[in-house]
Amino acid sequence: MKKKNLRYLQSITKLLFFLSFYATIAQNTSTASEEKPNVLIIYTDDHRYTGVHALGNQEVETPNMDSLVKDGISFSNTYLMGAFSGATCVPSRAMLLSGRNLFQLEGQGHVIPKSHTTIGETFKKAGYYTHIVGKWHQDNNSLVRSFDSGDKIMGRGLYLTDHFRMPLWDWDKEGKFSKDDAYLLVYDKEGKVIRRSLNDQDKKGPFGTEDIGPHTSEIFAKSASQFISQYDKEQPFLMYLAFHAPHDPRQAPDAYKKIYDVNRIKLPPSYMLQHPFDNGHMVLRDEELAPWPRTKQVVQQQLADYYAIISHLDAQIGSVIKTLKESGNYNNTLIILAGDSGLAVGNHGLIGKQNIYDEDGVHVPLILAGGVIKNKGSTIEAYNYIHDIFPTICEITKTPIPSSVTGKSLLAVMKEPRKKHRVYTYHAYKQFQRAYRKGDYKLIEYVRAKDFTKARGEFETGSRVTQLFNIKKDPWEVIDLSFQPEYKVILHQMRNEMKTESIRLGDKKENIWGEKYDFWDYY
Repeated sequence: MKKKNLRYLQSITKLLFFLSFYATIAQNTSTASEEKPNVLIIYTDDHRYTGVHALGNQEVETPNMDSLVKDGISFSNTYLMGAFSGATCVPSRAMLLSGRNLFQLEGQGHVIPKSHTTIGETFKKAGYYTHIVGKWHQDNNSLVRSFDSGDKIMGRGLYLTDHFRMPLWDWDKEGKFSKDDAYLLVYDKEGKVIRRSLNDQDKKGPFGTEDIGPHTSEIFAKSASQFISQYDKEQPFLMYLAFHAPHDPRQAPDAYKKIYDVNRIKLPPSYMLQHPFDNGHMVLRDEELAPWPRTKQVVQQQLADYYAIISHLDAQIGSVIKTLKESGNYNNTLIILAGDSGLAVGNHGLIGKQNIYDEDGVHVPLILAGGVIKNKGSTIEAYNYIHDIFPTICEITKTPIPSSVTGKSLLAVMKEPRKKHRVYTYHAYKQFQRAYRKGDYKLIEYVRAKDFTKARGEFETGSRVTQLFNIKKDPWEVIDLSFQPEYKVILHQMRNEMKTESIRLGDKKENIWGEKYDFWDYY
C-alpha cells in the first residue's frame, strides 16, 4: 500500500507540474498574442496615387514602396476630401491627425483644437510612446500635446524652398520653436554633417545641391532609423514620419536624376497644353512653377524631376524599413504609407494640386503593411478618405476610438473586401469646385465666384462649367460626357445627390471659420 500511495503521489505531482507548465505556456502565448503592435505612419507630400509604380504602373521606379504593396494591403480608391486652402497639405494633415472630415475642421485646418483628439494623444492614452519626425503643418499646441518626443521638426515658420537647405528644429516640449532656434544641416570641409544657425545670407531657393548638405528625405529617414534602432522602452511606439518629398522644389541627387531620360518620358493620357477653362485658382505659386503653354518638353522635364525625387524618397523609406527589420520590430509593427494629396504635373494642363481631378488633386496611395497585416498582396477597391486612416489604425491595434473622430474604420472591409465602405465620395476646393463620385461616374461642377487677395482686393474669377466622367472607363478624366443627351438622366441624378450630400456634410461658409464666400451662392 505504501508503494502504491507513493506512486499515486508521484503521479499527482507530475500531473500538477504539467498542468502548471502548460498553464504558463498558455499565459505567455496569450500575452504575446495580446501584445500591442508598434505603429509607423509614413506620410508623403504631394504624392499622387500613380507615384507608386506598383499602383499606377507608370515609369517611376519605387522598389521599396512596391515591396510594401506586396507585403501588405493597398487601397485603390483613397481620396483627400478637399481643401479650403491652396496649401492642400494643411487640411489633409489635419484630417489624418484628427480623423475628422473637411467640414469639421477648425477653419482651414491650421489649428487642431483641444476638443479634437489627435492620433498622438489617443495612442499616448493607450500606453504608447509617441514620436514625430519631419513636417508639421498645424499649431504648436497640438504638436506638443500629441507626442512624447520628436526630432528634425520642419515647418514652424521658416521655409527656404529648398530640400538641401531646410530650416529644422529640435524637439521643444514647451512648444516654442522660435526662429532663433532654427538651424540648417550642412557639410563641413571634411564632408561631415554639421548644424549651423540661419543668417541674412540664407535667401529663398531653390539653389541648393547635394554638395551643400543632406536632402530632407535623407535627414528625416536617418532620424527615424536612429529612433527605431535605439528604442529600448517596454511600451510600444507610434512614430509619425512626415516627409516633405516629393513636394516641390523637385530636387534630387544627380544619381536619381540620371535614372530618367527627359526626352523619353511618356506623357500621361490627360496631358494638355493648357487647362480648357479658368477653374477659379489658375494663377498661384504652384501653377507658376512651369511656363504656359505646357509643351511636351516642359511636362517631360517636370515629370522627370517628379519621378527622380520620388525614387530618392523611395530609397530613404527603404532604409527605414531595413532598420525596422534589423531591430526585430518588423513583425510586430503596423506600417501605414499614404500621400497627402495628388499632383497634376502636366495633367489637364495643370502643374499643382489646387483642383479635384483624381490624379491631379485628390487620389492618393494608401498601403498597410508589416507583420501585423494578413492577406498580403491584396488590393481593396472600396471608396475611402484620408480621415478614415485614424480609426482604422485604432481598430487594428484594439485602441479605443475617440468620440471626436468621425472617419470610418476600414478594418471590416479589410476582412471582407466585398463589403461596402462608402457608396460615394464628395470633394470640395475652396468656393470654386465641387465633385461627387458614385458607381462608375464622377461629376465635377465649377462656378465663377468672388475671391480676395491683399494684392488685388476683391475680384471675380472662375467659370461655370460642368464635367461628367465615366471613371471606370476613363480614370484619367479625359472624356467629358456632361453634354451628351444619353447621360442627361445620370447627370440630373448626380447633381441632386451631390446637393443632398452637401447639406448633410454642412458644406456652407458658416461652418468654415474665416471663409467669406460660398460655392452654393454661385451655383
